[in-house]
Amino acid sequence: MPNYRYLGNSGLKISEITYGNWLTHGSQVENDVATACVRAALDAGITSFDTADVYANTKAEQVLGDALKGERRESLEIFTKVYWPTGPAGPNDSGLSRKHIMESINGSLTRLGTDYVDLYQAHRFDTETPLEETMQAFADVVRQGKALYIGVSEWTADQIRQGHALAKQLGFQLISSQPQYSMLWRVIEDEVVPASEELGVSQIVWSPMAQGVLSGKYLPGQPVPEGSRATDPTGARMIGRFMTDEVLTAVQKLKPVADELELTMAQLSVAWVLQNDNVAAALVGASRPEQVAENVKAAGVVIPVHLMKQIDDALGDVVVRDPAKTAENSPATRPS
Repeated sequence: MPNYRYLGNSGLKISEITYGNWLTHGSQVENDVATACVRAALDAGITSFDTADVYANTKAEQVLGDALKGERRESLEIFTKVYWPTGPAGPNDSGLSRKHIMESINGSLTRLGTDYVDLYQAHRFDTETPLEETMQAFADVVRQGKALYIGVSEWTADQIRQGHALAKQLGFQLISSQPQYSMLWRVIEDEVVPASEELGVSQIVWSPMAQGVLSGKYLPGQPVPEGSRATDPTGARMIGRFMTDEVLTAVQKLKPVADELELTMAQLSVAWVLQNDNVAAALVGASRPEQVAENVKAAGVVIPVHLMKQIDDALGDVVVRDPAKTAENSPATRPS
């Protein structure tokens, strides 16, 4: 069973293993398999579920809503996001304008089959909308009871500071940040994490397994396994930066650490992000129900200091640490 951690400086507790349905529901796996994965998550003690309106162009929210139907709503924490284009991608179908936020929250609630989400997240920073407009819209969403808390995803430390200050003025809480974070991708450590700790903001991290690379299934000099993330068009784009022989060779050196802790390499990667005190939860997905039960075994694991150092030594220079990479994850102009 996963433990529960407070999300930011709030009274909300979420399961430290949170189920996310980015690359699977509504696209990669059939709806009945997706439902079976959600049921497996519930059986494993996961109560927190993360999705977004853009996943499978709104279909992922629908699938998650259907899978959770009949569950006691108060026993769940449901997160979704707004920013990327949805629908026919018209001029106002993306970004963080008041219009797009207000229309998007209503669409998300309908698809999820709920009156409110526990956490509503800005999926990226919108360079074309005044931040005051965005935060005022979020304040109104909270006041209308459509979201309980507000978070962001892939915002820089400065953007989080500005958003947090406006939220405070407007009388609501900005409590979370959802960045990519793994043993191989540590770009949040130097700026985003210290700013978040200071402000009372937690991280809900995505891709703790570096799109599956840290599972050890990709071997240097070998063809990628059939049906793996690296063969999926969307997944292959994301995983490409890690698919070098240098990275894959370094990752294989983690196996003795996993063996010593009696974990799989995938479980080790999830346990590793949870060692960071500023991380409230690791997002994990699944294309088969049994994967969920396996991932949950990473909960509550304490990695001793000497093994944390062994991990650092094994990965060496292949780790990406540049804080500027966070800004690079947000489009310079609103996507269409």
